Amino acid sequence: MVATGALVVTTAHNLAARLVMLCRARGVTLATAESCTGGLIAAAITEIPGSSAVLDRGFVTYSNNAKSELLGVPSGLIASVGAVSEAVALRMAIGAKQRAGVDMAVAVTGIAGPDGGSEEKPVGTVWFGLANRHGDSFTRHMIFPGSRAQVRAASVLYALNLLLGATEK
Repeated sequence: MVATGALVVTTAHNLAARLVMLCRARGVTLATAESCTGGLIAAAITEIPGSSAVLDRGFVTYSNNAKSELLGVPSGLIASVGAVSEAVALRMAIGAKQRAGVDMAVAVTGIAGPDGGSEEKPVGTVWFGLANRHGDSFTRHMIFPGSRAQVRAASVLYALNLLLGATEK
């Protein structure tokens, strides 16, 4: 689903509100590690009153150096598989969870466009990582159609849904 305009805001707001309510009820704390979304996931969560009891911090790690310095993603890993990859998304989520000392962290790294894509990794390619409160971690891969704004908006919605799903377990 690619949503635009007010629909994205409303949907993100509703997802974030459910997430904050559920995390508060269960005592779950969160962190985000964001590259292509540039802090939009954390912004959606902090729009909700009471989110300070849930969101500890958001890491905006747009550059490869930031991914390494702030989240502990090995620079050699980034050099070998690329910043937009399953391995990097996973390490970003694990690093955010560990460095923030929270119950759960979501990470996103992708190519929002309009430039930067390739045949192997077209514009719209996004990898998500999630490190949950049970000590498990996993990744998801999506290719979102649309403009830069649409890819970023879809990534925010997807990340909020990942967090909700993991909190509900």
